[in-house]
Amino acid sequence: QVQLVESGGGLVQAGGSLRLSCAASGSTFSVNTMGWYRQAPGKQRELVARISISGSTNYADSVKGRFTISRTNDKNTVYLQMNNLQPEDTAIYYCHAARSAVSLAWGQGTLVTVSS
Repeated sequence: QVQLVESGGGLVQAGGSLRLSCAASGSTFSVNTMGWYRQAPGKQRELVARISISGSTNYADSVKGRFTISRTNDKNTVYLQMNNLQPEDTAIYYCHAARSAVSLAWGQGTLVTVSS
């Protein structure tokens, strides 16, 4: 089994930055895709960013140009650098690991709050 532990959430002013970290352990050899999702109050969970083991990335339109996902495979760590944060980015952010569209693990969630 894969275990994911997240950190880096917090409270920032609009225009500020945060970096989220996700540390994977366990059967990490089975993972070929990792991503960040978020869920705001009253809204569905949505994909924010994804990175494959080859390094290819995908971003939600709402975060393109502001957020960057990266992965350090030797440390089993994925980061989400979030710049120019806006109040609409306020959500619980979840790290996710998958293997060929099969969900393997979710992180516990970390709260990001952006004040106006």
